[in-house]
Amino acid sequence: MKSKVYFTKDLTSDGLLKIYRALNPNLQGKVGVKIHSGEAGNQNYLRPDFMKELVDLVNGTIIECNTAYDGERNETVKHQKLMESHEWTKYFKVDILDSEGELELPVKNGKYLKTNYVGAKLANYDSILVLSHFKGHPMGGFGGALKNISIGLASSHGKAVIHGAGEAEKIWSSNHDSFLESMAEAASSVMDYEKSNIAFINVMKNMSVDCDCCSVAADPKIKDIGILASLDPVALDKACLDLVYNSNDPGKADLIERIESRNGTLTVTKAAELGVGVLEYELIDIDKN
Repeated sequence: MKSKVYFTKDLTSDGLLKIYRALNPNLQGKVGVKIHSGEAGNQNYLRPDFMKELVDLVNGTIIECNTAYDGERNETVKHQKLMESHEWTKYFKVDILDSEGELELPVKNGKYLKTNYVGAKLANYDSILVLSHFKGHPMGGFGGALKNISIGLASSHGKAVIHGAGEAEKIWSSNHDSFLESMAEAASSVMDYEKSNIAFINVMKNMSVDCDCCSVAADPKIKDIGILASLDPVALDKACLDLVYNSNDPGKADLIERIESRNGTLTVTKAAELGVGVLEYELIDIDKN
């Protein structure tokens, strides 16, 4: 059975609202909006004013977790200052989920992970809206919905465990494909935990080969494409990948090389094998309705 993936070329705040309403996820209760806060110095991250109307619509709280590497986001106090300097606190309530410890989520059928460690305060939210910037990544090949619920929701310690394929002390030395599969396993635990109370939006703009976690990211070469939304993170990331590969823009070569050189699609196929979602999708262009 195919999953529905909605698409618009409208890369504005209105476009975000339109695609959310088309998806109509009916998120209930206290809603956490998972974003990427952007490392200090990065110029490609999605700006808070871009998503203000959508976050206000769902009465959401911006949620993030600390990183596992040096920078301005690896400790709560520094991360909070970064959130202020990037104007997240100007518009929204902000919550660093692992500022008070971590929550252990069981990983079913995990080859590398038996437990996924997420920010403890994830338990305070009834629903999650995962608002991801689709772009390249120095290690994962690309970042989208799956990365945002695996590495993104993991505590600082949990990030090290995923990178180390189950062994935090091997954060930078584990087998690369094992790390990619561990991301898929972590994503499966989050989907099991959230059940149907989670929805996903990927924004395909400013698509550098580098992540928003890089303080200095390469300038994007591929043209902006649009916004996509789904209840299925596998189908959503697969649709974004297909749009990159099928683009007529010669600038796509830069991003495709990054994805393929890191074997980035392995995370998507592994997540499908684990039942996180499906690879088959129906792309629904809401601009034509």
